[in-house]
Amino acid sequence: MLHKLPQLDRRRLLSAAAGGFGWLAARAMLHDEARAADASAVPAPHHPPRAKAVIQIFCPGGMSHVDTFDHKPELAKRAGTPFDADGKLEFFASKPGNCQPSYWKFRQHGQSGLWVSDLLPKLATCVDDIAFLYSMHSKTALHGPGCFMMNTGFTLPGFPSMGSWVTYGLGCESENLPAFVVLPDARGLPPGGIINWGSGFLPAVHQATTFRTQAGQQPIEDLFPPEHFADAGSGADQADLELLQMLNRRHLENHPGNSELEARISAYEMAARLQLSAPEVTNLAQESATTQAMYGLEDEDIGSFGRQCLLARRLVEQGVRFVQIYCGAENTTAKKIRPNWDSHEDVVRDHGYWGRILDCGASALLTDLKARGLLDETLVICTTEFGRQPAAQGAAGSGRDHNAGAFTAWMAGGGIRGGVGYGATDELGYQAVESPAYCYDLHATALHLLGIDHTKLTYYHNGIQRRLTDVHGHVIQPVLS
Repeated sequence: MLHKLPQLDRRRLLSAAAGGFGWLAARAMLHDEARAADASAVPAPHHPPRAKAVIQIFCPGGMSHVDTFDHKPELAKRAGTPFDADGKLEFFASKPGNCQPSYWKFRQHGQSGLWVSDLLPKLATCVDDIAFLYSMHSKTALHGPGCFMMNTGFTLPGFPSMGSWVTYGLGCESENLPAFVVLPDARGLPPGGIINWGSGFLPAVHQATTFRTQAGQQPIEDLFPPEHFADAGSGADQADLELLQMLNRRHLENHPGNSELEARISAYEMAARLQLSAPEVTNLAQESATTQAMYGLEDEDIGSFGRQCLLARRLVEQGVRFVQIYCGAENTTAKKIRPNWDSHEDVVRDHGYWGRILDCGASALLTDLKARGLLDETLVICTTEFGRQPAAQGAAGSGRDHNAGAFTAWMAGGGIRGGVGYGATDELGYQAVESPAYCYDLHATALHLLGIDHTKLTYYHNGIQRRLTDVHGHVIQPVLS
């Protein structure tokens, strides 16, 4: 949403700019008038919100629901028997093998008695705060389109992500940090790359800002000038920057509707504020040794994801509206395992590796938010793009193929009724059969908890009033508190 800045005539500008500290007066005048013009820039929610912020954990590659959250005793009973005796089925990359029960034992946890596998023992202690969506399914078994669908509601690239829609609808609570931050996996970008968090046809100002979480690296690349610019912080340079800012804004007035220009100017202005705020919010050394240990920061494998989760908590504390964390990448790793949850060859090896990472970081995040009184106002979502098959991949394989017919997502925190399950798959976990849910329903529910009616959050584009949920979606009422 674009808001035209107030006119600033030449006489007032020159008057304000006169004198040794004239740039300060010019800056204050621009800031005050822009603030007055933008007093109504942040739209009001459609109804009272239950959550102020969202932290979304995305596990690319296709997490196996039958090895994590979806307990299937019948699958164990049929272990080793042909999954498709008639030979009529064709999976994504192979013919179905035999029925393959979970590689980890399932146990009941908490007062709710919900089932979680031994792959995720720490997260299992949080089940009474979690609502599991057992009946999720997707329209595609391809990684890139599947990630796009879960993030944007469409399998094709180029549509706005959920984080962009949220910031478009609600704005930002922080003046010094972006409204929408993405924390990619330290190993690389997810399938589909940065398109997953793009703003699509929404004004470009609503696209995400990416923070790096690798130890020893600046969180935002090129935020600070090179060392050889020794005088970058001098008063003269500051005056030049202020004048440039004013000229940029006047240039924008002559090109109304150019959202990319607006976004670029806003990015430069935000960068100046981030030079002060980013080092503070990303300084994880300020956390106690106990907190750092809970997130596993010193662990070779867990540490990077632990930093992502801890930083996400610190960001929402400072008013960031939407934080997306990726647990998995697309490029290869030094350990020669799958770079994400895409366990075609060896579920025990790959899910064993990624499960340990997710288990520590996600459980620490929920525990930490709850201890600080933040969980009630922060919606935490964990999802993947699709599930995996309940049969082995191939005749004697130890992996699982893609399964768009069923997977599990979970939600916790702001407005969520913990300790419940919604929907169900069939007795083997092959397809969602009870209350099937698409990403549209998850998106509608998340927006509802933020105070947004998903049918009213629209943007006119190419003759259509576009929505995150397209023409679909319903709020999943049974998981609301």
